[in-house]
Amino acid sequence: MIFGFFVTFVAMNLSQAFIEQLRGLLPGEWEALAQAITSTEPSVTVRVNEARGAAVPADACRVPWCGPGFYLQDRPTFTFDTDWHAGRYYVQDASSMFIAHVIRSLVHEPVRYLDLCAAPGGKTTAALQALPPYSMVVANEIVPPRARVLADNVIRWGNPRCVVTSNAPAHFGKMTHFFDVIAADVPCSGEGMMRKDDEAVAQWSPALVEQCAQRQREILTDVWQALRPGGLLIYSTCTYNRQENEQMADFIVSELGAISLEVPIESDWNIYPAIGSDCHCYRFMPHRVDGEGLFMAAFRKQGSAPRQDIRIKEKSAKKADETGRDWLSCPGDYAIGQQGDLLIAVPQDISREVAALRASLNVLHAGVELATAMGRKTVPHHALAMSTARAAEAFPIGEVDYLTALRYLRGESITADAPRGHILIAHEGAILGFANNLGNRANNLYPKSQRILSTHLPDTRPSVLTAF
Repeated sequence: MIFGFFVTFVAMNLSQAFIEQLRGLLPGEWEALAQAITSTEPSVTVRVNEARGAAVPADACRVPWCGPGFYLQDRPTFTFDTDWHAGRYYVQDASSMFIAHVIRSLVHEPVRYLDLCAAPGGKTTAALQALPPYSMVVANEIVPPRARVLADNVIRWGNPRCVVTSNAPAHFGKMTHFFDVIAADVPCSGEGMMRKDDEAVAQWSPALVEQCAQRQREILTDVWQALRPGGLLIYSTCTYNRQENEQMADFIVSELGAISLEVPIESDWNIYPAIGSDCHCYRFMPHRVDGEGLFMAAFRKQGSAPRQDIRIKEKSAKKADETGRDWLSCPGDYAIGQQGDLLIAVPQDISREVAALRASLNVLHAGVELATAMGRKTVPHHALAMSTARAAEAFPIGEVDYLTALRYLRGESITADAPRGHILIAHEGAILGFANNLGNRANNLYPKSQRILSTHLPDTRPSVLTAF
């Protein structure tokens, strides 16, 4: 019987070495897990942005461990949903939403939070949503193209208390005791993505597992000094094997001296416990949960100490004039400065931290980019259009129909019934971005990096938030 299972799963492109690994990992359940990987469809889930007034539809099936998350009945083409472009929800796997539950269970006061390996931004936006008010989030991605996608997604989400950087983990290690919480969703062998990613199946090998485990140890060691004593580390992967999971948890305890923390969960969530470790670990496997493969564990750094500032000479931003201050809903809460040709507003209470981060890291985005200075003129920035800090009355709104909204999102010139000058383009109340209205046409200011490339024009938009 076992031989028959091997033949079936090898024929489905799972290597025999991987099947042997599953068999050793879950002797009583490996067939069910392999069957789920090879013959079941991934679920589709989204998490609503409550800061934009979005809500889970009344009849939707909620993600058990994440209140703002819910399951869709099928996968729409999100590209054509204006609500997605407006940042009213984020498409994220249900298992990955567990980060929000961990944060809400363990973090109870404002913190400096580092999302070390953050692209494309799902766990970053979940943290921004789950952390206590007045927290600051630094979202980092070392690979430049992925970092740009991360910045776009953070801007779309709209929270002004986020900084996006593109640095190696070792750069953060120099920031002694600066962070209260570090989330390390480390690069891994990707076994948990095999159900929906053929490349994860094709690239897998025992050598890749060992290579990833070595890199994970290096990342954790590089960044450990940046976490203050008493601070929280949240470690996660999207893989199944013990080398990258429980053995890494044991490394964090034995070599870094951390304390494993228990996270309260419900039995009917069907989360699997640690395998071969005394650490508190949380495994999501698609034969047990409606989500993809995920491993997560939380740790407390021993000791107790207040977080520290970066002790280096800061290069402060050039102080700007008052341009753009009235565009903010609570202008007194922000410090406005200039970086190059950008006017930027940063919450006053984290302005020193942001200035210090700029002095030591490669910062791609911080606070709210208000405008680009072009000689004597200023052009409002897309980040301002998307920010929840923007004053509702700051700019006239040009409400457009669905097909016009798609043309705008493709970067085309449109017409809008609104006053001349810079206006916000909206569809059914959802703000999409800026345009310069000349009367007979509105010049498009939607960012090139976020434009729809497809020329297809659907008759109706997907109804993700109203489908139930």
